[in-house]
Formats: sequence, C-alpha cells, structure tokens
Amino acid sequence: MHDERTLPVSEKPWVASDRDAYPDTVHFRGLNTPVGIEASVPGLTVEGTLPSGLEGSFFRAVPDPAHPPMFADDNILSGDGMISRFRFRKGAVDFDIRYVQTARYLAEQHAGRALFGGYRNPFTDHPSVAETDRTVANTTPLWHAGRLFMTKEDGLPYEIDPDTLATKGACDFDGALRSQTVTAHSRVDPETGELFLFGYEADGACSRDVSYAVLDPRGHLMREQWFKQPYHGMIHDFAITRSRAILPFFPTTTDLDRLRAGGPKWAHDQNLECCVGIMGRDGDVAGMRWFKGAKGASAFHIMNAFDEGDVVHLDLFVSETNAFGFMREAGGIHIDQRAIRGGFERWTFDLAGEGEHFTVTPLGPPGDMPRIRDADCGRDYKTGWYLSMNPQGGPPLPGGPVGAAFNCLIRITLPHGEIDMLALPPGHAVSEPVHVPATEPNGSDWLLCIVDKANGDAGFQSELWVLDADRPSRGPIARVHVPLPLRAQVHGCWVPATVQSQASQMTR
Repeated sequence: MHDERTLPVSEKPWVASDRDAYPDTVHFRGLNTPVGIEASVPGLTVEGTLPSGLEGSFFRAVPDPAHPPMFADDNILSGDGMISRFRFRKGAVDFDIRYVQTARYLAEQHAGRALFGGYRNPFTDHPSVAETDRTVANTTPLWHAGRLFMTKEDGLPYEIDPDTLATKGACDFDGALRSQTVTAHSRVDPETGELFLFGYEADGACSRDVSYAVLDPRGHLMREQWFKQPYHGMIHDFAITRSRAILPFFPTTTDLDRLRAGGPKWAHDQNLECCVGIMGRDGDVAGMRWFKGAKGASAFHIMNAFDEGDVVHLDLFVSETNAFGFMREAGGIHIDQRAIRGGFERWTFDLAGEGEHFTVTPLGPPGDMPRIRDADCGRDYKTGWYLSMNPQGGPPLPGGPVGAAFNCLIRITLPHGEIDMLALPPGHAVSEPVHVPATEPNGSDWLLCIVDKANGDAGFQSELWVLDADRPSRGPIARVHVPLPLRAQVHGCWVPATVQSQASQMTR
C-alpha cells in the first residue's frame, strides 16, 4: 500500500475499511476522509526545480479524527490535531506528520474509542473524561520566541518539538496566563517581536470574559487584561496596528442552557448586529471603543489592519451570514452555500468622530484564508493573497472546513484591487498558502501551498506547489509529490531554517 520510504510510526496504520465506521457526511468524505497515518517520508519526488535559498519548514495543522465520533452529526472541526511538516533543505524535501498528543487524544487512545461527544459541548461527553481538557489543538501552528505551538481557540496551546514533532504538553506560559483559552489567530509585531493574543470564554464555557494578552520577544507574558464581550458571540480572529488592537465579534452565539440540553455549541443569529472593539494595543481595556455593523454579518479571517492617525482600517472577508452550514442551520437559517453573498472589504473607523458606525469599502472578490508578508503585519501594505472560487473551474471538490474546497488563489494589489489569479483545472483544490520571503537581494518571494487533485471516484492525490508570489498565475515553479493521503489543511506557517537553527542552539 505504501512506498517503502513511507513508514507509519503509529502502531495502527490506516486501513481503507476504517472509512466505513465514519458518518457518511461531507465532514468525513471527499478531502475530509479520515486518514490517521503518522509517517516520516524522506526525499519526496520533486518535479521542476526548487528555488535556490528555499530552506526551512512549512508546518501545517490538519484535523484528523483518530476514532469515529460518538454522534453522526459531528464535524471536521472536532478532528484530532495533527502537525505536519515539509522540510526544505539542500535541495530536498522531507515530510513528517504526527498527532498532537493532547489530553483528549491520549484518553481516547487509552479507551480505544471516542469519549468526547458533540462539537465543543462538554455536557455530551462520557463521564470518565469530565475533568479532561477537551481541546484538539487542530487549527494553527504558531512560531514565537523559538517555540512551536499547535492552537485551537477552545483551550491552551500545545507545545511541539519542531525537530521531532513530539508533543511537549499544554502551555500556560509558566503559569502566568489566567485565561483558559488562547486564540488560533495570534499576531506578532514584525519590529518589536511581541506576541499579541486573546482568548474568549476565558473563564469557562459560555462566559463573556475575554482575555487580551501580550508576550515579549522572549515569550514571557508581560500583561493580561480581561473584559466582557457585548454578547456570547464568536471572535475567531483579530488584528493589530502599530498602536491599536481591533477585536471584532460576530453574531454566531452560544448558550449554556442549550449546551446542557445537548444542543449545538453555535447558532447564528441573523437579527443581531456584529460589534467591533478598538483599543490602544498597549493600553487599558477600559478604554475600548465600540462600533456596530450590519445585522447577521459574519467573518472568520482578517487579512490585515493599519492606522493613519485616528483612522483605523481593517481588511477582512465578510459574508451576509455564517459560512458554516451547521452553524447557520442551528439558528434556523437555511440558505444554499452557493447563494451566500460576500466579499473582501475594508472597514474604516474614525476614532476622532462620534457614533458607532464605520465605513465599508469593497476591495475584491469573495474568498478567505488570507496571507500577507509577516513584515506587513499591522502596517499599510500593498499585497495580499487569498483563496476563492473560480466558476470556470467546475464544481468544487467536497471537503475543507465548510464542505466545498477553494479552486483558485488570488494575489491582490491594494488599495485598487489589481488581481493576478492562479486558476486550477476542474477537479483540483488548493489550501491556504504560506509566504516565504526572498533570501537574496532583488530575489523573488515564494508561496507554498497544497494542491489536491481528484483521482477516481473517491481518491485524491496531493502535491506541494512552489509558486512565484508576484505571479502565481504562471503556475508552479516546482511540484513536490506526496505519496500518501493528506486530509484537508486548516492553517500553516513558515519557519526559515536559520531561525529554527538558532532556536535549537539556544535550547541545548
């Protein structure tokens, strides 16, 4: 079944018949088919020429359930976290993938079956795990201060050994962090090296407490403040500028009584306004300024933010309702996925003015999973990349977090919206890219992304594409073939070899 170089390191390698034990829904079929392989594969086959100077690690977060769920209506977001890595060194590419050994994963491995019930509902769990941390750490790999973490917003991050991918354990920053949760979308200031975090439900399920925290460049917690969010709404992402923090809340709401009754964690409320809080990023949460937006609007990911004096710009991907079907339907909203309207927008806030409203400016076509240069975080910027749907690319492949995979990658020049697009052929899908800065003066930047191709009725073939970041439409400079299935990725990060080497030397 496997190339001889593909050696599963788990005692239980994946078996095709295992698929039949999972629910027959889009969350467990197509690109979301459970795989369950832990493997190390050196020397992947490369088609084309890898750019000179491309040295480092592309870390990816992959939700992949190790056991069939307790309930048939479970979803991809409950999958156990896996950390995968493509390591580029000396013109070769190695691949590794391991489960994040969370407390939840270890408990279920010991039992040999699922013990945790509905998505983010502790009241549906087996009694034996009542006091066990539920997070699956499956959303975003984070690198800061020489350490690698896997994160998911419902718990603390888990530290990962960047060389072996072994799990070191949950991290509360030496006991300094009070919050029970940490976002999967932190921000690192490119000049100061500070790490900015938030955590909603900081004091437990359905609490309105939000933690806002800042770590210094060495990874030590400098300060943490708490505030109350306007309602029990979701805040998945946030942004910083040179001087401010922007925290947007959207009306996908939770309710403790609903959870106790065994109901869903999230239900979108189409009649509730979204809210945006803005504060000085080094200031006091008591000085938070609140703004209100359209009813029912939803956004998961932010491209970037920057300020010009008292004017703050927030660039994000907005839809008229929640993009996740199970969250919409729990709120009684029944809209076909293809009918949802949205776009890439700039929200502009005048902090010198009065009132609760802000200006909305269209920037580009709808999409999601954005990427900027790390050096542009919180600064006025000219270039960004994100994924979208190309109608000429045929029906989207089933899979990914919302059930339909993206089939094109857009490079956008701001603020006027000039676009260069990599349009994939029918039967292809692309995952969120990572940006790799040039290593030579006047050299090219690159993008790395996984591209999946349908192979027969149920199979998929995966490749890692290396693209020119300035002209992704030209197609891949190099294609790295992956000899085993890959489940749909959520987010990723790039760590240059020099940065990782320095961190390894410091910890020896």
